[in-house]
Amino acid sequence: MDTEDLGLFGPGSVTWKVHEEPILIVAGLRSLYLQALHPRAMAGVAQNSNYRTDAWGRLVRTANYVGTTIYGTRAEAEAAGRRLRTRHARMRATDPVTGEEFRIDEPELLRWVHVTEVESFVSTARRAGLALTDDEVDGYYSEQRRSAALVGLDPDDVPGTAAEVADYYRDVRPQLRMTREAAETAVFLTAPPIPWKLSMPARVGLNLGPPRWAYFGIAATALGMLPPWALRLYGGLGLPTTALSADLSARALRLALAAVPRRYREGPLQQAAKERAARLAAA
Repeated sequence: MDTEDLGLFGPGSVTWKVHEEPILIVAGLRSLYLQALHPRAMAGVAQNSNYRTDAWGRLVRTANYVGTTIYGTRAEAEAAGRRLRTRHARMRATDPVTGEEFRIDEPELLRWVHVTEVESFVSTARRAGLALTDDEVDGYYSEQRRSAALVGLDPDDVPGTAAEVADYYRDVRPQLRMTREAAETAVFLTAPPIPWKLSMPARVGLNLGPPRWAYFGIAATALGMLPPWALRLYGGLGLPTTALSADLSARALRLALAAVPRRYREGPLQQAAKERAARLAAA
């Protein structure tokens, strides 16, 4: 196994430029709010996931998967993709409207999750202040077709430019709606349980310490950055200035995170990838 390759992307890729941004924590939450609006996809999650009882564990596992596909070696990324495909292949769910049983690895559902994730990543980074040209945005979508292939999608069936993503959203919007499961998920995403070590002492009687308020701010920013049509499906959350307020909040948060020492805001996968890239450049 070649442990010194640069993986699916590498330095110089738009993917590494985008995922260098700690602000993507907001993007990840934004994508979950979007994904909840697809009834069939939401049913697949609700009927196969323990996200309510292990929200933070699921978040860590998802972050590790994304980090492996972005910064791992090619072998590590492909192995992570195989494990995910194997797990998904065993899962079934029942359509909440038709009662039909379906596989959760249907291409339509995988494509929805993929597009909402990558669009959230690149649009959030850009709105938070990362300088990206239109060509770089298209380059990011094109590069992310490699990630789509890992979950079992045909890269040719995945939007590869900003225009194709806009067309995809336009085509899929008639399928989206606010369901009870979507509403419950949105509430959960906005106010999930905070790990007890970060909560206020039990004698206070309320879990409203600094971590809770910090998370509320992140959730509000993620909601405000949703496309207008998604906000309308959520009942028109926010004022007309929501998008502008969210952009300003995201920019402020990005500046704050930039002040954190790099060793604290870069995970081990990202650090290891940069070390491999430096060794290869030196060689």
